[in-house]
Amino acid sequence: MDRVGLVGLPNSGKSSLFNALTGGDAVVASHPFSTVETEVGVAHVPDPRVDALGKMSESRKIVYAGFEVVDIAAIGKGGEKGDALGSRFLAGVREVDALCLVLRSFEDENVPGDTDPLASLAVIELELALADLATLEQQLTKKRSRVAPVDPAIAAGLKAAPAAVAVLEQGTPLYRSSLHAGDREALKPFFLLTDKPTMAVTNVGEDRLADSDELVAAVEKEVGSRVDVLAVSVQLEAETARLDPAERAELLEGLGLGQGALVRVAQAAFDILGKWVFLTTGEDESRAWIFRSGAKAPECAGVIHSDLQRGFIKADVIRWDELLEFGSLAAARSKGKVRLEGKDYVVHDGDVLEIRFNV
Repeated sequence: MDRVGLVGLPNSGKSSLFNALTGGDAVVASHPFSTVETEVGVAHVPDPRVDALGKMSESRKIVYAGFEVVDIAAIGKGGEKGDALGSRFLAGVREVDALCLVLRSFEDENVPGDTDPLASLAVIELELALADLATLEQQLTKKRSRVAPVDPAIAAGLKAAPAAVAVLEQGTPLYRSSLHAGDREALKPFFLLTDKPTMAVTNVGEDRLADSDELVAAVEKEVGSRVDVLAVSVQLEAETARLDPAERAELLEGLGLGQGALVRVAQAAFDILGKWVFLTTGEDESRAWIFRSGAKAPECAGVIHSDLQRGFIKADVIRWDELLEFGSLAAARSKGKVRLEGKDYVVHDGDVLEIRFNV
């Protein structure tokens, strides 16, 4: 399961966002560094497509797609130098697949901390860039002391390192640099922190929701098009997450927030991770499955179970909304609307699959 790490300064609201996404109980306090250890939870993403298919099939069970959310210990200036708290922060960042930067933009006299999201962004990005700079400088120092030949992949990374060092020395993270794609690919063996897919959540107060577009625009202008930026009233979302689902939906709808932050944050996370969702449905369950965008049918079959990939023959495929129009797979088949696809079929987001296999 993919892991998305929440990264923020003290009192940014990242622990509240963690609770909103996972239904967890991470410690939330008005003093700095209330989170000093990594917390891990799972965000199950509500999906109206799964709900509709479950109703059509009268499924006994509904299973949503999900991803792991990691509440990483907060970081302050100088954290890249490796003090105890800084080391926990850097270790937490290294272990996730993507980053979600949580930037405070709410006013509360009882909660200390900077309320300028651009200032918070600058601190976070500088700390991450300095950590990556230290990693590359260590690698280049080792290169100069080596006598034996190195692995070709490492050699390619070392060749690309000077260009990356030049970017990082400016305090610019690699995820929004103009570094050549080939160089970024060559740097993969070094597991650099700023080379991870990244999104940002601007944490606005409930009283500033009407101004959220303006607040997001300022961050978007700074980070560029490579980083998705969302405005979320994290405290409001955390409070509504504890309500009964029907009450929560009614409240969010009344506030004009649609399905709430979870769906929007999840979709942005899937986008930066390069993930899509395919669906299965039947009397037992209707379920959403996460897969790598661009994957072919056998690989998607393997997401369900390795035996299905090993013994893959064909896949019955239909779009979820087309299936709903016919009311059942049997009815859709009778009208010739279910396609029989082979091993070269590239699965699309929202496809409903039924795998034919023989082991």
